[in-house]
Amino acid sequence: MALITCKIFTSSPPLISTLKTRPLTTTTTTTCRCIRASPAPLMSNSGGGGGFMEFPYASPPVRDLMADLVSTVENRLGSLLLPCTLPADVQRYRNDSGTADAALLVRSGIASSPIDFMLGSWLHCQLPTGATLNITSLSCYLNDSTDAPHFLFELIQTSGTSIIVVLDLPPRKDLVLHPDYLQKFYEDTGLDITRQFLDKVAEVRPFVSSSLFTRSAVSPSAILVRIESEAGGSGRVEEIVGDDVRAVATEVLRIWLDCLNGRQEVEDVERNDLRRRDRIFKSKIIEIDLVSNLPRLFGQETADRILAALRGVFGI
Repeated sequence: MALITCKIFTSSPPLISTLKTRPLTTTTTTTCRCIRASPAPLMSNSGGGGGFMEFPYASPPVRDLMADLVSTVENRLGSLLLPCTLPADVQRYRNDSGTADAALLVRSGIASSPIDFMLGSWLHCQLPTGATLNITSLSCYLNDSTDAPHFLFELIQTSGTSIIVVLDLPPRKDLVLHPDYLQKFYEDTGLDITRQFLDKVAEVRPFVSSSLFTRSAVSPSAILVRIESEAGGSGRVEEIVGDDVRAVATEVLRIWLDCLNGRQEVEDVERNDLRRRDRIFKSKIIEIDLVSNLPRLFGQETADRILAALRGVFGI
């Protein structure tokens, strides 16, 4: 549920050896104090979810990747996250014709946590073009007690031979006005080096969002790519997702978890700036990605229910 999907609904429709032999790790010159918390049971068991962790329409590599990312977040953040309290008809919803099915999970952070909320979702629908759209996503939003970036991961698939990958730590400060922020979170962490690994996969091509706002909101190290393999078929795409995308996504999540709380004191003026920027960012997600698409897919009544719940979570 990110900024990238806004135009998808109306659209027609050798591996890197180092990724397989060792984890992607980099030496960082910035000391970030990691958040440590007691492990908590996975949300599929105790955090709610209404079927979110089932990923019934995802391919096995996508399902395994999403399960790994979610479990990593929960094992690392543990008791900093509250259980999902969304109503059952928001956690899982379908349209009357059975052509669209979706699940949504939100876990807010406790008051002392730098986590605002973690949001997971998947969407399956039949497009007017006859293609099938499957979107799976995981994002984590931070509050104004830290200036660390948010985390965003999304897979968008309309055929077995093509998938769009969106992976980023969206910045929460202007990178021109704050070059130290760019240095700390994107250069010293090796995030841009990690981005370059997928560029070496032959089937990977850049993906350019049609939204100017989206292109301005992501970081310079954002991974926005399309994986296409007509010759290799769906098996090759699944192989890339299971090997290369999995390795890179795991590494980016590790970087985010290591640096999401540098525990630098955030001044009141800076907190106001963070709140204002975050509010605009979240409002745009609702406006660009959901307001026009949800009614068309699920009907106005269901769309209003989902949007009301999300606006409450986003605080807008």
